[in-house]
Amino acid sequence: MRYGLRLTLAAAALTAGLANAALALQPLRDVPEIDDNMLWVALAIEISDRCDSIAPRRLKGLSFLWELKERASDLGYSDDVIRAYVDSEAEKDRIRERGEEYMRVRGLDPTNDDDLCELGRDEIQKGSQIGAFLRAK
Repeated sequence: MRYGLRLTLAAAALTAGLANAALALQPLRDVPEIDDNMLWVALAIEISDRCDSIAPRRLKGLSFLWELKERASDLGYSDDVIRAYVDSEAEKDRIRERGEEYMRVRGLDPTNDDDLCELGRDEIQKGSQIGAFLRAK
């Protein structure tokens, strides 16, 4: 077999393997390292939006989101798939429900701004991922 033909067959096999891998990717919502981190960002945004005594660390948050996007790309997700996940109203609603549950498990009321501020202060003090996106004013 000629060298050029072997290279062509190897490239075809690699392309087929990559296509099969892309088909096997699970939805981003089922990838904890992506979805959980999106939850932490969403909670930090909600806290900074509703709590006057806490401000967002915008550059840190934006940098984190770019790193998260890069990680999803490294896992094999296309820009279109990532964008669809981020822009999906259904996913936003699901993340909101997860955030509300996160608060309820801690004995806090997600509809109460004071409880949200308490969560923010606790997360800042713990040095959690949520707290890393926030600062007390």
